[in-house]
Amino acid sequence: MKKLIAGLALIASPAFAASGKPFFSLGNTDFVVTVAFLVFVGVLIYFKVPGKIGGLLDGRAAQIKAELEEARSLREEAKALLASYERKQKDVQEQSERIVASAKEEAMAAAEQAKADLKAAIARRLAAAEDQIASAEASAIREVRETAISVAVAAAGDVLAKQMTAEGAAASIDAAIAQVEAKLH
Repeated sequence: MKKLIAGLALIASPAFAASGKPFFSLGNTDFVVTVAFLVFVGVLIYFKVPGKIGGLLDGRAAQIKAELEEARSLREEAKALLASYERKQKDVQEQSERIVASAKEEAMAAAEQAKADLKAAIARRLAAAEDQIASAEASAIREVRETAISVAVAAAGDVLAKQMTAEGAAASIDAAIAQVEAKLH
């Protein structure tokens, strides 16, 4: 058995097959490889493998083309969406700037109104204070006059009391009674 395997190995060796044998012989490996290749190509053509491979490649190319078109449309859609968001962002920015400007104007108007209200309140308080001062002044003047009258009456009473004699007092009382009678009748 070992001899048979060794013999087959020697027959199948390429160096032995190519050495001096004619090309169209099964002992020539170049011929065997060429025939095997031609049979292989013939089988591929018989089963229409190149057409199937071409169809698969065409299908894959169409699928890739469709994916590229879808990618382009998605890219265009993304660009449009980005532009839309940028417009919206710009609109929101402008609106926020208008709101801030409006708030500043309202704050300035409120400050001016507060200043005017404060001036009016100060003027009212000053007027009330001046009225209180005038009232206190009039009250003080009235008290001074009343006190002066009281002091003058008391002083006059003391002076009259010191200068009066009993006869002068009786004459003065009689004169006062006569004066009252004249006014009542």
